[in-house]
Amino acid sequence: MAALLEITDFNVHFALPDGEVHAVKNASLTIQEGECLGVVGESGSGKSQLFLAAFGLLAANGRASGSVKYRGEEILGASPKRLNALRGGAVTMIFQDPLTSLTPHMKVGAQITEALMLHRRVSRAEAENKAREMLDIAIEQRVPVMVASQGGPREHLARFRSVGTKWLHVVASVEHAKKAEAAGVDALVVDGAEAGGHPPPSEVGTLVLVRRVVKAVKLPVVASGGVADGAGVAALLALGAEAVQLGTRFIATPEASVHDNYKKAVLAADVGDTALVGRGGLPIRQLQNSFSRKYAALEASGGQREELEKMFKSSSLKQAALDGDVEWGKVEAGQSAGLVDDILPAADVLRRLVREAEEARRRLAAL
Repeated sequence: MAALLEITDFNVHFALPDGEVHAVKNASLTIQEGECLGVVGESGSGKSQLFLAAFGLLAANGRASGSVKYRGEEILGASPKRLNALRGGAVTMIFQDPLTSLTPHMKVGAQITEALMLHRRVSRAEAENKAREMLDIAIEQRVPVMVASQGGPREHLARFRSVGTKWLHVVASVEHAKKAEAAGVDALVVDGAEAGGHPPPSEVGTLVLVRRVVKAVKLPVVASGGVADGAGVAALLALGAEAVQLGTRFIATPEASVHDNYKKAVLAADVGDTALVGRGGLPIRQLQNSFSRKYAALEASGGQREELEKMFKSSSLKQAALDGDVEWGKVEAGQSAGLVDDILPAADVLRRLVREAEEARRRLAAL
C-alpha cells in the first residue's frame, strides 16, 4: 500500500532582493496514514513551507524540485485543478508558535512565508505532545491573561482557570461570539472591519458589530478596530464595551519591534489609505502599496482564484515588519493609521488616551 505522502530529495528556493535562499534542502520523508509532519518554530519562521510547497502553493518567487507523491501519485508540478482536489484531504499539520498559537492542530492551507524552514518527521502523538508542552509553559508561568484567536478553547479552559488565568477569545462575528461564550471563555475581543490584520470577512464595521455582540452575549466585550485616540475609546465604551483594544496606534511607539519604515508608513497614511486584500478567504487590512495595488488590479481584471492565491502568498508581514519592504510586503494596519500623527513612548500614549477619553466623557455629560 502506498504511503500517504512520500517526499524525496525535495528542495525549495526563493529569489529575494538580497540573493537566493535555499529554504528546504534535500528533504526526504515518508508519512503513513494516521501520521503527520510536526513543525515547531517561532512565529513567522516558515513552518508550513514544506507542505505548502509540496501541494503547489509556492510563492511567485519560489521554485521546487524533487519528488512528492500523494498516495503513490506524483503531485509536484501537477495541474492546479488536481492539486485543489487533493489539498487538505487526509493530510494534517501540527502548528505551534511558543505561547501564541492555541490550536493543537489545523488543516493544511495556512499562510505561506519565505523564511527558512525547520522540519522533522514525528508521529501525531509526538507533535501533539509538543503543543501541550508549550501550553504547559504558559500554565507554569501562571500567565494572567490568555488571548486566543484560533480554534476551540473549551479543552484548555479548566487548566488555565486552575492557575487563575482569564481567557479572552477574539471573534469577528456574532456567531463566533456565541460559540465562544458557550465554550466558557471569560471575555471577548470583537474585531470590526476597520481593524488592521484580519478583520471580519463580512466587512461589518466596529460600531455595528460591537453593539450587536454586546446585545447578543452576556460576557464582557473588548472592542477593537478604528480607534487611535481617547475619543474613539469613549465611543466604544458608550456602545457597551468594557474595554478597548488598540493595535495600529502602538505601532508608532519606540517599543514596537517593527522596522522604522513600517512606522513611517503608518504616520504617512490617511484614513483612506488602507486596502482589504484577499476577499473570499481570510482577508487582511493593510496600507496601500505596490503589492496591494497589483493584487487589486488582478482582482478587478477577473483573475482566477489560483492566480489570486499565488499573488497573495508572494508577500508577507515579515517582509514589511522585519525587512522594511513597505512597497511589496504586507504592511498590516487599520484605518486608524490616519489618526496617528506622532511616535510616542507607549506610556505617554496611554496617558494621552486616558486624558482624551475623560475629556470626551465630560463633553458628553455637559450636553
